[in-house]
This record gives sequence, C-alpha cells and structure tokens, in this order.
Amino acid sequence: MTTTSSSLRIWAPAAGVVALIALTLTALAVLGGRTLPDRAGPPIEELAVEQTLLTPGEIELTVRNTGADPVRVAQVFVNDAYVDFSGGATAIDRLESSTLRLHYPWHAQQPYAISILTSTGAVIEHEIPAAVATPQPDGGFFGLMTLLGTYVGIIPVVLGMLFLPTLRRIGARGVRVLLAVTVGLLAFLAVDATLDAFELAKESGGAFGGPALVVLGGLLAFLALSAIDHRLSRDRTETGGLRLALLISIGIGLHNLGEGLAIGTAYAVGELALGVTLVVGFAIHNTTEGLAIVSPLTRRRPPLGTLLGLGAIAGAPAILGAVIGGTVSNPELSGFLLGIGVGAIAQVIVQLVPAVRDKAGRLLDPATVGGATAGLLAMYLTGLLVTA
Repeated sequence: MTTTSSSLRIWAPAAGVVALIALTLTALAVLGGRTLPDRAGPPIEELAVEQTLLTPGEIELTVRNTGADPVRVAQVFVNDAYVDFSGGATAIDRLESSTLRLHYPWHAQQPYAISILTSTGAVIEHEIPAAVATPQPDGGFFGLMTLLGTYVGIIPVVLGMLFLPTLRRIGARGVRVLLAVTVGLLAFLAVDATLDAFELAKESGGAFGGPALVVLGGLLAFLALSAIDHRLSRDRTETGGLRLALLISIGIGLHNLGEGLAIGTAYAVGELALGVTLVVGFAIHNTTEGLAIVSPLTRRRPPLGTLLGLGAIAGAPAILGAVIGGTVSNPELSGFLLGIGVGAIAQVIVQLVPAVRDKAGRLLDPATVGGATAGLLAMYLTGLLVTA
C-alpha cells in the first residue's frame, strides 16, 4: 500500500466529519433563528471606550460595541452639557468600532465626565481624570520613546551584565545559589506582570476576551519559548549556559516589552514623571535583570559581541513597548503583551530549576532557598524606586 493511499484512508473520514459539521452549522444559521422566539427584554447595548485622543478644541473617542445588539449613538454630554459631535451616525454592530469626535474646548489638567446616550436611552459613562493633549507621533516623540527605552531597558541590563567577571570567581555551590537568585528575580517579575496584566484587562470592555487574553498570551509565549529551547538544544553550538542565558534574555525582553508599554501609556496620558527619579529608579531595578542573564555564563567565556547581543535582546524591546504604549492605548492589547512576558518568564524558570538542584537532586536546601529569597527581595525593594 502506497503512502498516499494510507494517508487518504486516515484523513478521508475526518474530512467527511468536517463537511458534515459545516453543513449542520450552515443549516442552523439559516433555519435555527426562525424557530426561536424573539427576545422579550430590551436591547443589550454596551460600548467600551478603547482610546481617548485630545487635541485643541476636540476630544476623540474610539468606541467598540461589546454587547449583543447594534448600538446607535444619539447624544453625547461632557460634564452634563450637551456637545456637538460627529461620527456614530450609523449603527455600530457587535465587535465593530467607531470614532466619535466631540467638539469641546477642554482645558488642560481638568477632569471631564463623558456620557454617551444611545438611541434607546442607555447611558455609557467615560471619565478623563485629567485632560492632557495627546502627544503627536512625530520625530520628537519617537526620539523620546527611544531614549526612555534605552534608559530603562538597554543601559541597566548591560550594567548588570558587568558583574560576570566577579561571578566567575565563585565555586559550584555559589553558581547554584546564584541561579536560585535568578529564579527569585524572574518569579517576582512574573507575579508583578501578572497582577498588572489582569488589572489592565479589567479596564477593557472585554470585547476580545479581557483577562482571557492575558492567559492566551502567557500560554502562547510559554509554548513558543519551549519550541525555541528545543531547537537550541539540538544545536550543539548553543548548549549549556549560553542556551540558558539566551532564553533568559528572551524572557526578560518580552517582560521589558510590557514595561515599556506601561511607560509609553503613562506618558501619553500625562502620568509619567520624567526626570532623574524615573531613570535612576528603573536603572537600579533593571540592573538585576542583567545579573540574571549572565548567571548561567560563569563557566563560559562568550565573546563581547555575544554579551552585547544578549543585552540588546533583553533591553531593546522596552523601546518598542514605549512606542506602542504611546500611540496605541488599548487595555486588551496591553494585557495580552504583558501575558506574553509572563509566559516567557515562566518557561525560563522551568529551564532554570534543574540547574539549581544539587548532586543529590535536592532543590530546596538552605543555600538555594536563601538565594531565591534574596532575588525576590531585591526585585521588590528596587521596584519601590520605580515611579512609573
């Protein structure tokens, strides 16, 4: 029997089942609705404000229908005063978005309560705590985001990697303790990012899953990094400590993508305190990430270019995150990207745990417990210095 014939025998029944399912779903779509009674209650109208842009004399809202029924915007009020607006003239179907432009002479630093009245009388509330002109994505904006990403991402990570010569002087027990410190550092990052991700997801309208997107991002990143690890483990040139260092760099890089996202978003709404405190706080906090990257390299002497490449992988995503956060203010996207960082870090921890065990296979002895505790406390205490 040929390979082709064998494949046909295997897949032909499955293709038949798929065709039957498609036919059944089509019939249900065409005929099923006619056999059910109409809903007795009022229309379910829900709108989520995904983005707010403020320019002189205008407030622009991007809204998405997260309910079951189409929504038509009838009137808009700002601080209980009717305002002229454009957009939303046609009904917004489920999961579709529309842009409302409110012609309103807002004043900087003032709070505004916006009420969107639908054609059926439902009211959707949106609050602007303090009005700030939305930064324009010009050369100056991208330059500033690049500078911020470099300050809080690349420079601190590279500085932390300078501890490598010192770390090479410790023995095998010291390496185990150092790797336990790395596990503690990464565990704190994962927990902190998870809390931030779910908090952001709650702010979304849930049109595309809300908190479920955080979980999806985490699982996808975990599986993707597992595949990368499998590929590297087959490549004899990327074994041992260098492979772990690369995985840690990728995991921290995905985390810093979310960190940069938070910075860019805070800047866009005027909540970012630019200055020495921001730069120094992030520098001290993220220097520990560089230490985590070089921890598996105490028994190797990689070239300088490799070390700089690891630092760029870990730190440069902060620049991309800052640009995305400053231009696309979407809680669900933010939650998804933070979830990706959590999943990547979780996979790196899984890879590090075997290296922490001693010769007897013990994982939790006083030395490694102390190392992991030190890592957790270091991230917590340096995190108190971060102002964004």
